[in-house]
Amino acid sequence: MTIDTKRISILWTDDEIDLLKPHILFLQEKGYNIVTATNGNDTIDMVQNNHFDLVLLDENMPGLSGIETLNKIRIINSAIPVVMITKSEEENIMETAIGSKISDYLIKPVNPNQILLSIKKNLETKKLITRETTSAYQAEFRNLGEQINRATIYQHWEEIYKKLVYWELELERSDDSGMFEVFRMQKSEAGLGFSRFIRNNYLSWFSDKKAAKPLLSASVFREKIIPLLDINQKVFVILIDNLRFDQWRILYPIISEYYTTVDDSLFCSILPTVTQYARNAMFAGLMPREIAAMNPQLWLNDDEEGAKNLNEEELLQKQLGRLGKKYRLYYEKIVHIRSGKKLVDNFSNLLNYDLVVIVYNFIDLLSHANTELEMIRELADNDSAYRSLVLSWFQHSQLLDIIKLSSEKGITIVFTTDHGSIRVNNPIKVIGDKKTSANLRYKMGKNLNYNPRDVFEIRDPHMAHLPKADVSSGYIFALNSDFFAYPNNYNYYVGYYRNTFQHGGISMEEMIVPVVTMKPR
Repeated sequence: MTIDTKRISILWTDDEIDLLKPHILFLQEKGYNIVTATNGNDTIDMVQNNHFDLVLLDENMPGLSGIETLNKIRIINSAIPVVMITKSEEENIMETAIGSKISDYLIKPVNPNQILLSIKKNLETKKLITRETTSAYQAEFRNLGEQINRATIYQHWEEIYKKLVYWELELERSDDSGMFEVFRMQKSEAGLGFSRFIRNNYLSWFSDKKAAKPLLSASVFREKIIPLLDINQKVFVILIDNLRFDQWRILYPIISEYYTTVDDSLFCSILPTVTQYARNAMFAGLMPREIAAMNPQLWLNDDEEGAKNLNEEELLQKQLGRLGKKYRLYYEKIVHIRSGKKLVDNFSNLLNYDLVVIVYNFIDLLSHANTELEMIRELADNDSAYRSLVLSWFQHSQLLDIIKLSSEKGITIVFTTDHGSIRVNNPIKVIGDKKTSANLRYKMGKNLNYNPRDVFEIRDPHMAHLPKADVSSGYIFALNSDFFAYPNNYNYYVGYYRNTFQHGGISMEEMIVPVVTMKPR
């Protein structure tokens, strides 16, 4: 048997293959190389010794059945697409075939166009996706560019970011590297525009009561979660630390098997976009300056020793108290597999509470590992790979088990985060004293030396409702994919941190983050 390796090769197995000659001639005229077999044993030998792009397999054959042949093909080549063709419409046969990971299922008699459509669907999907996606993005490119240029309020940037994430995920599935590079340039342009917008408008959100400000970290519980409790709903809040919107979009299809969306919202993480500030503000229902003033025992400044987010449960209890709410609260922070497994094992206990808050730290740990471990750097050296790691974790996590159990019990879930992260690549020189904060995306200190054009500076922290560690302390924030580097040992420092995922500064990825309310299906 000679196989033309220049064309797509298809093996068609049917014990009545002679009756299918018109179909075979039709496919050959379409450019496909068709090889035939009449039984399962010959099919297995041919798959063992030759390359085929796809197998068309009759289900009802003498000797080895189609299902038995399929199982043996899977042992030889688990990736080859197999289209099962059968006279039977019995449900158990369909279920067995689908369970054996067939690519498609056709009922006899089949016409040539049915076969052609199945072949295209299984072999040319990538090419078709690339062509259609590229064409659609080309049509949208100009409109998106105009939106970026016309954006004047925060809500415009939310819509732009949603579209950018959509196109990034769509173009990622295609093979058009040239068009993806065009997209990256447009996304970079949007990032610059968003940074300018934040520099020009952020402080006005606190000083101007008429300013069109977004939902900020400190208002998330009051506006998105408390109203659900007030109508007697049991609510689980799942906060995944450092979850970006694009990462949420790839987790959503899995979660949507168990939950349907009620409110698909975004909110704006406050500056600095780090746990110490953004998440404490969420739980306290207060901006950091007010937390430090009202609860000094629960707040540590950057230059003080100790963990900065150990009081989240107490801050949330105080927020509920200020709002006059007496809901029974359960809080748990999951930082390793053992605590996640324990939470699943004791799930029934969670049903005794009105509000359950579960903080998952995996993605934040992953971003730190991306900086510190060479192996993780190689596994997540771009945004696509980073998303892939997040998806893999979620698919095998106890968090997914909790979601399944919650759905079975009819519990409303709010998925959210405290901030996102961005892959940094452009170093900005800054000089500070020993008390200057260590974060790469923002600096807090009293003796900072920098180029004001490169940063967003807040000389009076109280204007942004941030605490002062010292009477002359100020903050600066990195823009887009910039990161701060000290002149000392500069080249080593830049090489070590470039292309790592960081947070604390100003970017759509860090600041525009999800808060999504979902109900069980």
